[in-house]
Amino acid sequence: MLSRVANSIYWMARNVQRAENIARFIEVTQNLILDQPDSSIDQWEPLVRATGDEEYFAEHYGDFTPTNVQQFLTLDRDYHSSILTAITNARENARTVREAISSEAWEQLNTFYHFVRDSETADKTQPSATFYAEVVHNSYTFNGILDGTMTRGTGWRFANVGRLIERADKTSRILDVKYFTLLRNVADMNTTLDDLLWSGVLRSVSAFEMFRKEYHALTVERVVEFLVLNREFPRAIYHCIRQMRDSLRKIEGPLEAEQNEAIVKSTELIEHLKRQTVESIINGGLHEFIDSFQSSLNEIGAAINSTYFVTRAFQSQPQQSQQQRQ
Repeated sequence: MLSRVANSIYWMARNVQRAENIARFIEVTQNLILDQPDSSIDQWEPLVRATGDEEYFAEHYGDFTPTNVQQFLTLDRDYHSSILTAITNARENARTVREAISSEAWEQLNTFYHFVRDSETADKTQPSATFYAEVVHNSYTFNGILDGTMTRGTGWRFANVGRLIERADKTSRILDVKYFTLLRNVADMNTTLDDLLWSGVLRSVSAFEMFRKEYHALTVERVVEFLVLNREFPRAIYHCIRQMRDSLRKIEGPLEAEQNEAIVKSTELIEHLKRQTVESIINGGLHEFIDSFQSSLNEIGAAINSTYFVTRAFQSQPQQSQQQRQ
């Protein structure tokens, strides 16, 4: 497979996953505010913190108001990770490689794009609550069609790598910022609000029901263990990285596994996660753990780019390098 095609498929899937994750975060935040309208905890600022792009937000928006945060994350054409930008980029990626994906997948993504574009309003009013649910539904539909219509060959594996690395990234980010938010409001710890917030974290990655099947009581330690170390839940960090590494191993060339930096770094991260316990993570500092994890994930993303995508004339395409900003 040409590196250009592989790169486009990888970013197509990663951008769709990015849009879905952002929609989940906003939808859950809206529900939390409805449940606790008098809470002293600012639910909107952490969503901006989770992006790592606070400087851009401060320059273009200023205050962490619901309208500002939702506009920033949803319909900002100049922000590289808004829902509108992510789906626009995903559609463009798919358009250039239509021969490598199924027609059904293309049609669904094209429909998804037009739905998001049509929701952009000239007066920048907040999207409706149903908008975010529809974004998640469209992403589910796209990924289901992709999995149901593509041979498990090189193209599908690059798509799988893209969505899994994005899932792991956003699971770690939302866990980090919500934990930090609670620590800043120690009076709310071990209260009903505390339970609501951690339930919101679980719901933002569709983990609430599966968590309840495994644990009866909701505690910080159990949430961290489930979202970081669980080996079977599809949005847990460990599961995402292991499945991503396995997909990389099945892609033929350009290097043997022991010389492939993307595979080597992925394996090292998996081994590191295997050695962790929830006690070692929390006692060592959850933020510090996730910060280190983010650095490792960025290194893996850079290794994937340099190993599979940066070749010959393809290096002259600037769009994808911009998309790789975390």
